Amino acid sequence: MAQIASMTGFARAAGTTGPVHWAWEVRSVNGRGLEVRVRVPAGQDGAGEAARAALQKALTRGQCQLTLTLTKPEAAARVRINEALLASLAQAVARVPVPEGVAPATMDGLLGLRGVIEVEDEAADTDSLTRDLTEGAARLVADLVEARRAEGRQLAQVVTGQVERIAALTQAAEDNPARRPAAVRARLEAAVAALGGSGLDPDRLHQEAMLLAGKADVREELDRLRAHVASARELLAAGGAVGRRLDFLAQEFGREANTLSAKANDISLSRIGLDLKAVVEQFREQVQNIE
Repeated sequence: MAQIASMTGFARAAGTTGPVHWAWEVRSVNGRGLEVRVRVPAGQDGAGEAARAALQKALTRGQCQLTLTLTKPEAAARVRINEALLASLAQAVARVPVPEGVAPATMDGLLGLRGVIEVEDEAADTDSLTRDLTEGAARLVADLVEARRAEGRQLAQVVTGQVERIAALTQAAEDNPARRPAAVRARLEAAVAALGGSGLDPDRLHQEAMLLAGKADVREELDRLRAHVASARELLAAGGAVGRRLDFLAQEFGREANTLSAKANDISLSRIGLDLKAVVEQFREQVQNIE
């Protein structure tokens, strides 16, 4: 069974190839689609594009920032003396008579001549570095996927609880006595009595009560809420990239909760509607994080 994944995560993969220390880092946050931004040192565009492709294959949504850093310690520089050139220069100097007043050549002077001392930078083998960066990027992507899944497991528990709360409130609205015509008639009778109209024809009172009950009927809203709850449960059970569909359901939940609250004909039903809207808003906020 596929798992639900969050769009938020972080991963890092690092290593050393020859004298070069390298580190991949990737951060992902919420996004309507999939966007991967890459920042790599000069000359590593190929590694960056390969890592981007791996992320695009593994993910479906989220904004990702991928970074590669390469560092080389100062100790990597190596000094080499061109001994053959130095010996040749020393022999040549020895054969030349030194003019009066001119100091003979010294080792310091010979070493200062161009080409005698060579500074070599120890460079990593290009093929080895490319191989290691590719393997590191693969580990990075796998770690990011697992980090997003780990947070997704926690999200799934939260969202599942919210769906069950919506189901419970829907059932509470279904069972609310204030929805029954008899309850509507009792409230209408009380209102008429308060206005001094206790002599209203009982048949007319019954008709008015039935009319008000019909206007306040939330049967369709309750049926749709139940259908949306069933859909949400199916999506959560199926897993995978269900964030967009859960977001759509959040909108539908909100629409039905608003209508139910508007039709509420009793304070007890209004309270259920308010609680329902609060839970739906929490649900909407959480599903924004799901891939």
